[in-house]
Parts: sequence; structure tokens; C-alpha cells
Amino acid sequence: MAKRRLTPLSKLLIVLLIVGGIFFGVQYLLKSGLIPTDNPDNPGSVDPDKPNVNQPKTDYSDNSKDDVIDIGVVTWGGYAAGQYWNKGFDANTRSNFYQDYGFKVKFHLLDDFVGSRDAFTAGQVDLLWATIDAFPTEAGLLPGNPKVVFQADWSRGGDAIVTRRGIRSVADLKGKKIAVGELSPSHTFLIWLLDAGNLKTSDVEIIKLASAIDAAAAFKAGEVDAAVVWSPDDQDCVESVPGSRILQNSKSASHIIADVFYAKENYINSNKRKLQQLYEGWMKGAAALNNSDTKKREAAKILAAGLNQPEDFCYNAINNVRLTTHGDNLNFFGLNPDYKGVTGESLYTKMKRVYTAEGYDDTRKAPNYRLAVDKSIVNSANLKGNEHLPEGGKKFAVVTEKDKTKEAISSKAVSITFPTGSSTLDENAKYIIDMQFTDLAKMFSNARIRVEGNTDNVGSRSSNQSLSLKRAKSVANYLEREHGMDRNRFIIIGNGPDKPVAGCESNATPECKAKNRRTDFKFVAD
Repeated sequence: MAKRRLTPLSKLLIVLLIVGGIFFGVQYLLKSGLIPTDNPDNPGSVDPDKPNVNQPKTDYSDNSKDDVIDIGVVTWGGYAAGQYWNKGFDANTRSNFYQDYGFKVKFHLLDDFVGSRDAFTAGQVDLLWATIDAFPTEAGLLPGNPKVVFQADWSRGGDAIVTRRGIRSVADLKGKKIAVGELSPSHTFLIWLLDAGNLKTSDVEIIKLASAIDAAAAFKAGEVDAAVVWSPDDQDCVESVPGSRILQNSKSASHIIADVFYAKENYINSNKRKLQQLYEGWMKGAAALNNSDTKKREAAKILAAGLNQPEDFCYNAINNVRLTTHGDNLNFFGLNPDYKGVTGESLYTKMKRVYTAEGYDDTRKAPNYRLAVDKSIVNSANLKGNEHLPEGGKKFAVVTEKDKTKEAISSKAVSITFPTGSSTLDENAKYIIDMQFTDLAKMFSNARIRVEGNTDNVGSRSSNQSLSLKRAKSVANYLEREHGMDRNRFIIIGNGPDKPVAGCESNATPECKAKNRRTDFKFVAD
């Protein structure tokens, strides 16, 4: 029987099939990670696993071939733990996340606020930064029922309010123009600071701008009397405007601004294991940096490359935050029953109520706190060792005579009624302290508190002075006992009748006498 020869067309089809098979086989090996694609010695090599931020991700399941977690960040030192553990901003196989868990992480620098939210909406990033205080202003507007999954940091000097010459206390801000990034952490910081000084937002003229950077520019241009800015813009403002000063920053106001990351509910539910591993690795990074200045310097180099900023800037940025540990996260999410400090729930709930009262109707759409967070990622972590313990409270030195007369940043008057001749706090007085002052004391936890007791003019001056001192001590004792505050934090003063409220110097009416029977809480920088 004669052999049948292949026609030229048949030969061509066979060659095409072989070439196609080789091509798709190589693509499969690349996608599966069996062939490395990110060669550190060849910066020009292409990694097909690196997603294009301009294209949405289509598969959120753990079984997706796309093994990259895309995270949106801004120019901020508080995300250094994750970036350090990832050994850079780009997705790579050198990363500890990849070495330990087999997935890659890519950080996308998205400093434009609106642009970052658009990227989240389009599915171009899986996790995005926020601060828990400002999250109520956007949680109800973002798609996918987003939920906060972990805390990255507390601001500790990264946010500050700068003031022009002559403004030395919060009280001096009354009637002044203050520039602030609207509905940003800066806005929250200003609201709390005004409250600590017995002022409301209606007592000042708030100039609402797009960001803290714009607020700094307005201050340097002489357009406002004060501005809430980010570090290092605070130092730049002071150097640029003669006679200006940093009135307050988040070193003292230590528990107001907390950076968190959130994700869409569907992504969380489909990627629980990956998110648990991301969190565990991130916390290992935080523990490493918190315990080693050398590693902080290494992290600063990583941030310098990723943020396109000088290393010193990045090193200072890391030192202007508290990189939160697993223990801090347990406290933040209310998973430690013994913790008496500031929680994410208290911040979120308070600011949801405040921003709604300020007239921001979008805040009404925000879910309640329970529906705005997913605690399972933090709660499932298995992180042991002292390096993962929570931050301890600040230990204050014994009060000195100088502390008693030191200039106060702000003064909060609270009217507490004592029975005649008594220094014992009743239940109503305790309730007033809790409602009007305790939250502030916890927010400004790195500042001293000067507790000043005052009386009306009924009785002798000496007896009133002694009584006012006892009353101030009883307030400090309550805050120490019930809320775990350091005893040495309190500067206790008894003014007696010597500091009446303005307009009530003569104690001529029962109303004036009631106003003068008050307790003043003054925050003093340590």
C-alpha cells in the first residue's frame, strides 16, 4: 500500500499546533509560579502576576490564579510594617509574604483621595487605607459593603495644628480662621482639640480644603490664623511663618487618629485565609520595627524608594506613628476585656454622631460599627511572644512644682456638684465626668492633666481652698481607679474661691455660685 504524504497545509497546521502548545504551556508554568518571573538581577523582566492598577481584578477567590493582594496606600509612615515585610512596594518572590505564605503583595501609592476611592470601587485594589474616625463619612457610600479588617497604626506626631503669633492655647482660637482638610483625620483632630478647650466648631471659622497639604499652603500664605497639617509640614510652617508655633500634635493627642485597612465583604469572605496570613505577616513586620532601630532604617530605605521621598523623611515618618502590634489590634477591636483605653468602636461611633450633627448627611448612611468591621481576621491570628504584646500606657514622672504652673494647652470646665462641705463624688458626678471628660483624657493620653478644684465664696477662704483641693483629689482618684490612669499624670490644684468665672466674680447670684463650684481639667504637655 502506498504511503500517504502530508500536504503543505497539513504540515503548517501541525507546526502551528506544536507552537501553540508550547506557548500555552509556558504561560501555564508562569502563572503557576513554576518559572520565576521577577529576576532581581534584571530590572527589565516582566512579571505577569503584577496586576495593572488600571484594570479591575475579576476573581476574588482563594483559588484565583491571581495570587497578588493589591493594597492602596498614601505617603505615610504608618504602613511601614507591611512594606518592610514585603521587602518593597512591588509584588515579588523575595517578599516574606511570598516566602511564608505563597502569595504576593503590591502597594499602590494613591495620594489622590478621590482617585484612591475610585480604584477601590473599580476593584483595582483589594484593601484600602482609611482612618477609623473618618470612615463613617464614607462607609455608607462605598460599594461592596466594605469592612475594616485590621489597624495599622496610631498617629504619634504625624498630625499637628500650627498657629500664628499670639495664639498660645485652644481658647485663643475663638473667632479665628482655621484651615483643615475637610472630613479627613485633620478635621477629626480639630474637633477633639476644640472640645478639649471648651469650644465648638461654631466658635471658629473653619476653612474647608481638600487636604492637609492645602491647609499648610494656606497657612504659609497668611490666609488663615491656624491650620491642621501633616508632619513634616508642621516644621516647615513654623520655619516659614515668623512667630508661629505648633500648638498641639498627636504625640500628646495619642489616641485620636488610627489608620486601618478595609476590604469589600465579598473579598473578605472569599479570601479569609490570605487575609489572616497578610495580617500575621504585617504584625511580624510591626514587631520587628518596634524593637529595632536598625530595621527601621532598613524600612526607611524601602519607603524612600516606594514613596519617592528622602530616607530621613521616611525614617521620621515611621517614628511619628505607633506601628500597632497584634496586642494593640486586640485592644482596638474590643477583643481584650481588660482594656480600658480607646477602641475603634468608640472612635467610629463618636465621630459618626459628631459629623452627623455637623450637617454631613452622608454620615447618616454609614452602618453601625458592628456592621462596619470584620473582627475575624484579627481574632483568628496565632501570634505569641512579648513582641506582639500591646503598647503599655505612658508612665509619668512624679509631679514637680514647675508642672503646677506650666502653661496649659487647653482647659475643659466640667460642673460637678458636691454635697455641701463634702469631697465625695456621688454617682451623678461620676456620670458627668465620664460623659464630659473621660473620652478626652483617653484621647490625649500622653498629656498631663491638671485638675483644678474651685468653689464659690461661701465660707472662709482657707476652708474653701482645702475643700477644693480634696475635691480635685477625689476626681483624680476616680479616674485612676475606674479608668486605669497613671496617678502621676495628675497635677492636683485647689484654687478655692480665687478663680471665679468671668462675670461671676462677686458670686452675687445662685447661678454664679453654681458656675464657680466647678472643676477645670487642663491638658499640659509633658
